[in-house]
Amino acid sequence: MKIVSWNINSVRFRIDIVEQFLREAQPDVLCLQETKVIDADFPVETFRALGYEHVLLHGQRMHHGVAIVSRVPVVEDDRLDWQANKEARHLGVRLPNGVRLENVYVPAGGDVPDREVNPKFGQKLDFVERMTRWSEKLDCPTILTGDFNIAPLPADVWSHKALLKVVSHTPVEVEALDAFKASNTWVDLGRHFHPAPARLHTWWSYRSPDWTKNDRGRRLDHMWATADVAAQARAHTVFEDCRSWLKPSDHVPIMTEFDW
Repeated sequence: MKIVSWNINSVRFRIDIVEQFLREAQPDVLCLQETKVIDADFPVETFRALGYEHVLLHGQRMHHGVAIVSRVPVVEDDRLDWQANKEARHLGVRLPNGVRLENVYVPAGGDVPDREVNPKFGQKLDFVERMTRWSEKLDCPTILTGDFNIAPLPADVWSHKALLKVVSHTPVEVEALDAFKASNTWVDLGRHFHPAPARLHTWWSYRSPDWTKNDRGRRLDHMWATADVAAQARAHTVFEDCRSWLKPSDHVPIMTEFDW
């Protein structure tokens, strides 16, 4: 089984490259973040025409939004409000083998890494804290994937030194994500298959006219699994070339293959 995560940054605006990717990569399950569409306007028929009959949505107008589309039967499991303000940032399902698949879009956190002057940064840290409390009680095989908006390792950014005070790579964010990881048997599948310092960037800013020129990437997108599920993973791929496709997202898809 191939499971993909992709922050698409508007599924309707980028539906052409979504179709292209699905035809080329042929994943079984696609988890999308930042769909930016209410459920009634999600392009369901486009996915069903490609064989993705199972479409589960947690949308929101213009902002946020997550979705899971699948060629295999899935059953909706939960919608957790880790943001504590009803933003559409999580959707969980059960796969046919009983494994939980949790699709999450962690808040970006604004520009200033100080919760006192930037409430958005505090909201991000609180979001990860709520995830951690949930993880501590988790007692079943689980995959957590999505846009974590945190690049935890020095090798996960183009310059560790330059980004130490930049939101997404600050020590306080890394510490929060490390605490989440330690709260259960989580395995970071990207780094399991591509140990640091291997290149594994998944995001490049739109601010650079040519993202390849400066190549200032960060690994913000992740797929983690509890140890029992991680033992069944056989490969992890980052589709970096998608950043050069027509009307690209600033994120690229990541995919893990499992022996199911």
